[in-house]
Amino acid sequence: MFNNRRSVIIDIQDRYKYRENPYPGSVNIPYDDLMNNYRNYLNKSQKYYIYCKSGKLSKRVVAVLGYLGYNVSVIEN
Repeated sequence: MFNNRRSVIIDIQDRYKYRENPYPGSVNIPYDDLMNNYRNYLNKSQKYYIYCKSGKLSKRVVAVLGYLGYNVSVIEN
């Protein structure tokens, strides 16, 4: 559903929490890493689904990256 050639699920939990409980099919890019280095991780031609356990940080990431022109959505719990 989410992962294909044009979309990626990004779990922004810290590495420790991700190892304990990853979102199925996701890649882990912790929040700080993603926000400080988004140009290294993201491509504007791809769709990204952002996940965090509470949804608060993922909404912040989507707001910022969406403003910057990236195709991002929040995965709701």
